[in-house]
Amino acid sequence: MKTVQMTFNEDLVDEVDRMVKELGTTRSAFTRRALKTAIDELKEKEMEQKHRDGYSKNQVKPGEFSDWENEQVWGD
Repeated sequence: MKTVQMTFNEDLVDEVDRMVKELGTTRSAFTRRALKTAIDELKEKEMEQKHRDGYSKNQVKPGEFSDWENEQVWGD
């Protein structure tokens, strides 16, 4: 692991300290988890945008999926 120095305002540090005490973890572990979560969310949004862009550029043609329509029927 690499040590990184960061600057936070006091209110944020106080809130983090309250949370780590409640969770029984450390500032570092809490921050790693928060950063990982933020990165995962940004990557997901990026992928969703790529999918939207792709479907906008290559719109479904009429009848393109009609062969599969019967496969979607679950019955009674």
